Amino acid sequence: MKTNRAFTPLAFLFISLFVFTSSCTISRKPAINIQTPILFSDNMVLQRDAKIPVWGTADPDGKVVVEIAGQQKDAKVSKDGKWRLDLEPMTAGGPFELSIIGQDTINCENILIGEVWVCSGQSNMEMALRGWGKIDNYREEISNADYPNIRLFQVIHTTSTVPLDSINCPGWDVCSPATIPEFSSVAYFFGRKVFKELGVPVGLIHTSWGGTPAESWTSAGALKEMPDFRKVVESMESTVSEQKQTLEEYQQELKLRDEKIQSLDAGFENGNAIWNTPHLDLTDWKTMNLPTKWEKAGYPSLDGIMWFRKEINLPGSMVGTDLTLHLGPINDIDITWFNGQKVGGISGADIPRKYSIPKSMVKSGKNVIVVRVEDIAYTGGLWGTAEQMFIENTKGGKISLAGRWSNKIGFDSKVLGPRPHSPKDPNRPTVLFNAMIYPLLPFAIQGAIWYQGEANAGRAFQYQTLFPTMIKDWRNQWQQGDFPFLFVQLANFMEQKKQPQDDDWAELREAQLKALSLPNTGMAVAIDIGDALDIHPKNKQEVGRRLALNALKLVYEQDIAQCGPIYKSKTIEGNKIHLTFSHVYDGLRTTAGEELRGFAIAGADSVFHWAQAEINGNKVVVWND
Repeated sequence: MKTNRAFTPLAFLFISLFVFTSSCTISRKPAINIQTPILFSDNMVLQRDAKIPVWGTADPDGKVVVEIAGQQKDAKVSKDGKWRLDLEPMTAGGPFELSIIGQDTINCENILIGEVWVCSGQSNMEMALRGWGKIDNYREEISNADYPNIRLFQVIHTTSTVPLDSINCPGWDVCSPATIPEFSSVAYFFGRKVFKELGVPVGLIHTSWGGTPAESWTSAGALKEMPDFRKVVESMESTVSEQKQTLEEYQQELKLRDEKIQSLDAGFENGNAIWNTPHLDLTDWKTMNLPTKWEKAGYPSLDGIMWFRKEINLPGSMVGTDLTLHLGPINDIDITWFNGQKVGGISGADIPRKYSIPKSMVKSGKNVIVVRVEDIAYTGGLWGTAEQMFIENTKGGKISLAGRWSNKIGFDSKVLGPRPHSPKDPNRPTVLFNAMIYPLLPFAIQGAIWYQGEANAGRAFQYQTLFPTMIKDWRNQWQQGDFPFLFVQLANFMEQKKQPQDDDWAELREAQLKALSLPNTGMAVAIDIGDALDIHPKNKQEVGRRLALNALKLVYEQDIAQCGPIYKSKTIEGNKIHLTFSHVYDGLRTTAGEELRGFAIAGADSVFHWAQAEINGNKVVVWND
């Protein structure tokens, strides 16, 4: 029987060399053409005490190494040219250098570890310290904005019908008087308060766009779970070529559609308006009290054209003088005639209409105002306040136009299908999520602050579902659990109503309040710091501070009052209602001991009346004789 020969030293050396050289052949070569999102650049802030994703692209199969503060991690580039790794959690501090190493090295300098917050919404979040808004005391605020440990990341307006991998931004800035003037004032004041309280670096990612609705900031997948948006999102997905449609092509398509609508509008004949004439048989017309949104006046599903007419008798003192016609805001597009002659027409749901009427058009006695209103989607009508609807002359004469108007449907646009969207329109569902939120994923953050709702104020019931859907969608997309989501409840705007009545903004505030049922949410109330005449109140310092109070309590566990009282429950005792509130802390009180105002109460007839109210311990008692 043969026996095995023992290994000689030479044989062992040969096998060892073979194993060594074989391992060298399978080791990854340094990655080529490494690119990273602009999120990873000089001056950035990385989230403390959390896994820190770092990602990018490169040629397939290479190795990317990332180093920071003595920590080193590596990742293989996948076949599709993408790579990602997660750095281990780090404590607050810096500055550090982040190196991303392949065949070449990308160095990011002056890096801080601290608290990162996403700041989003519409114009009241976008409103800069200087810019178009010029907040309270903006010159002094700008000159004092020297905070090198606060960093600013400003996302530029971008839309997309598909999710994008890159974010449109020049990079991170160090907060200073030179960089803060055009940055979000709410975000800055929030970040400043957090920084002063915690003493750790703060990174603010500002991504907002004025006038935009919440559905624009929500993913297609989440919106398809809502019947209100499913069809339009599916339509967008099936025509991704819309992304490539030029503005000229869109304008031509819109022109052809408008021509078709005019040809089908019963108020036109052969291209000429016929319902604008001073003398018209109104037998089959109905009446509507204006101002109102017509969905609340018997037309809940109408998208299209409604014509309105009103006869007014002008006194002799207003004849022979130039007049100004005020109609308040109209949703969305109007054409307005006075005694059969066109005097104006504007596209824009929030723009108060103000049209000049030369004295040559004015007659003694009966004069006729005709308004053709085209609603593109959701809500339509003359929807401002009664005080916004009047006609006046330069001598102080004034006649209210609120009240009964004749009305008739000219066209229901459902026969044509949805109106085409501009390739640049930021109000389309998903397009801002795709371009201004999705590319931020999965950058590690502490949470988000949100100031939005004005653009959805006519759809408060829908917002009760839409807003929580968006919050849960962001959390699902980020894959960082139920991160803190703090939002601003709409501020007071427009004139105070003389009598209790339904109000779109009040209903929207209620929808926002209901979102607090989601875990890890907080709300900054702003009903007392708005401006009746300005939808963009300038006291953004207090808005930012109130958001920060929520963060300091909910996130950073400080023992402070995070917000004012919030209604909890009621009991009825005789003819009085006793209201209980949460967040009463050291007790209820009014500013400077003023009497309670703003409460209304109704009996069995459901007709509300202004009520008397007083504080009784930690409750409020409300009644009306």
